[in-house]
Amino acid sequence: MTVLLTPIISKLAPAEMPAEPTQARRFGKARSAQHGALGEDYVELIADLLATGGEARPTDIARRLGVSHATAIKTIARLKREGLVVARPYRGVFLTGRGELLAERVRMRHRVVVDLLVAVGVPAEAAEQDAEGIEHHVSDATLAAFERYLRRPA
Repeated sequence: MTVLLTPIISKLAPAEMPAEPTQARRFGKARSAQHGALGEDYVELIADLLATGGEARPTDIARRLGVSHATAIKTIARLKREGLVVARPYRGVFLTGRGELLAERVRMRHRVVVDLLVAVGVPAEAAEQDAEGIEHHVSDATLAAFERYLRRPA
């Protein structure tokens, strides 16, 4: 079902433009989150593959993320440079301590976002899909508010 927002949007008064430094900070935060999102997705998937199958091979990573093998190799190389993973020939990819901490943080953020979306009536599969984008962009303050909302008495 597609919901059109045009009737609602046309009735809203135009928002006041924020000061330039404020707006630049907001857009900068979004760009930064987009840059980190890819690495976070890889680290989270690697953790899941290691937990469920004991190994995370570049081929499996590429298939599960829907990217080419070359793209997966390139991103894994970047994660190695950032100290998040180690790759061993013929043994796959493993998380470093920093990588494990990041994977746990991303998994927790994902869970909170999914739980909030489900709590406000979003179907579970849609909540899972939407959380894949939201989890990377939501601030710690907003995430804390989500958690407070979820813990409130019914």
